[in-house]
Amino acid sequence: MFLRESRIGKALTDKTIVYESHVRRFWNSARYEEEDKMIHLAVRKKDENGEDVDLEIKFGVGDLRRVLELGDSDDDPTIIPEHLSKGLWCRMGFTGHINGKMIKTMFSHAYKFMIHCVVHALSHMKGAYDETSNYIMNIITCLVLNRPYNVSKVIFEYMLENIRAGSNKYIMYPRFIQMMIDDQFKDIPKDNGDILGLRNMTSETIARLTKGTEERAKRMICRINNPAYIALENDRWRHENSSSDDEDEKMSQLVEKKTRWWFVRDGKRKRKRTPKTSPAVSIPKEPVLKIVVKGIVKGGVIRAFEGTTTKIGG
Repeated sequence: MFLRESRIGKALTDKTIVYESHVRRFWNSARYEEEDKMIHLAVRKKDENGEDVDLEIKFGVGDLRRVLELGDSDDDPTIIPEHLSKGLWCRMGFTGHINGKMIKTMFSHAYKFMIHCVVHALSHMKGAYDETSNYIMNIITCLVLNRPYNVSKVIFEYMLENIRAGSNKYIMYPRFIQMMIDDQFKDIPKDNGDILGLRNMTSETIARLTKGTEERAKRMICRINNPAYIALENDRWRHENSSSDDEDEKMSQLVEKKTRWWFVRDGKRKRKRTPKTSPAVSIPKEPVLKIVVKGIVKGGVIRAFEGTTTKIGG
């Protein structure tokens, strides 16, 4: 319920059918124009004489925000303190080392399932879905704490990065790309044989989610538990009268670092080197290749194994 009703609800659950040729054509022709700060691309359709014609589509951060109904704004941040993000994650029961990687299996099942959904729906990477990248941590942190975060800008920046990747370009955000195309041209040709398959949750993915030491959450916290939750204005992740377990001892070991999506608080120690998230794996551009999307969020439900279904946040 929490994710479905959150500001990323549509981005997670929209049932848009994705067509491989549309998405491939987007990534083959997309370019960024600095003058209007928009992505431009060509889509092909038949004219009244049955001839193929190319039509231009263009969109910017604001269009992405509108179509995905993300509810953020240009004034919202994309960079937050690592201290805030990891403090909240410790409160969510993270069992790993505070300066190590954030792995899904190191959370209790309730939070692990939520993280799994967000990673598969919003991550720009093709793999390494067990590890959560910095900006995914930020998105979840700001959702749980009811803080603003410019998800639209983050998605748009990774689209630009892929456009500029040259031979390393790959099929990124296929569902979002199809939604942007459909928003401007609903009548372009669509062939059922061209549908890009979505891989639903299986017993294998369920097993991966249940690995590791299980820490049961006493109760859900912050906005998950209370829709009217008001976040603190500073970089704290809990109110003074909070009854949840104290994570200060674990947080005392944190060595803050500056990354693309984190900043270090004034006067705090930095690492000399900034660790990087796992790089995305490139997909060859041969037209015969069939891409299978690993996203599991579809139509507001998670397709589980043996024919059962579980609602998001249900």
